[in-house]
Amino acid sequence: MEIQIEAVQIAEFFNIRKFRAEFQVEAFSGSTSEIFYAFTETNRYLYVFDYGVVVFANYDLEAKTAFINFLKNYASNLVSLDFSEEYKIESNQDTTKAIVKNASISVHTIDAPLMRIVMLNVGQSVALEHYEVLTDELISSSKHYILELEHRGKLSISKTNLLKYIGKVLNVKNSIIDNLYILDDPNMVWDNEELNLINRQLKGNFDINTRFKDLDYRLQIVEDNLTLFTDVLNVRESSRLEWIVIILIGLEILIALFFH
Repeated sequence: MEIQIEAVQIAEFFNIRKFRAEFQVEAFSGSTSEIFYAFTETNRYLYVFDYGVVVFANYDLEAKTAFINFLKNYASNLVSLDFSEEYKIESNQDTTKAIVKNASISVHTIDAPLMRIVMLNVGQSVALEHYEVLTDELISSSKHYILELEHRGKLSISKTNLLKYIGKVLNVKNSIIDNLYILDDPNMVWDNEELNLINRQLKGNFDINTRFKDLDYRLQIVEDNLTLFTDVLNVRESSRLEWIVIILIGLEILIALFFH
């Protein structure tokens, strides 16, 4: 037996609580941040995460499209770019232990706990890809201002626009930080040695931990850039206030001389 998995980044956030209440299907497992369904009668599996990712297993295009359209009712900030990833699970009676490859995993038996672990890692990989693109955009957008500082020694952007840019960066940065729990493993892997091994192998296959460290490094670069821009803004405002004070003092002196 072979099961095709596809993870898709739909939005930046799903309201899991509201979705679960209105979907009205008994979940295999779930929490306030994620929910996993096992439809044994059709051999389908579904995993929805509050960071905007949905993972399908054994769904055809029509079924996926219909569910995505339904899920958008519980989404905030839909993602315009195409973030998706496919993976395959193969059942092989001759396999005594799981064999993890780049595009597939071969196991002896396919069950709901195994599906949950595999789908979790595919979903995490797609979410990390989304955050990697966001941080790249933040770093690229700040490069223009950094080059301007290098060549001109000052920023030509207005205070209002600079504050808007800083607000945008902070909003994206906070969104990423809020969802970095995606690397957390479910409790079930600690109670099952085989699932724990498969989980660690999948993390290695998708470079989950390495990509997370790289993402954390990029976020630090973004934070350093924000600190720099804020300091430049403060210096510029201080200089402006100093000139205002100087002008006011000069006017006061001129007025005093005139009336004297």
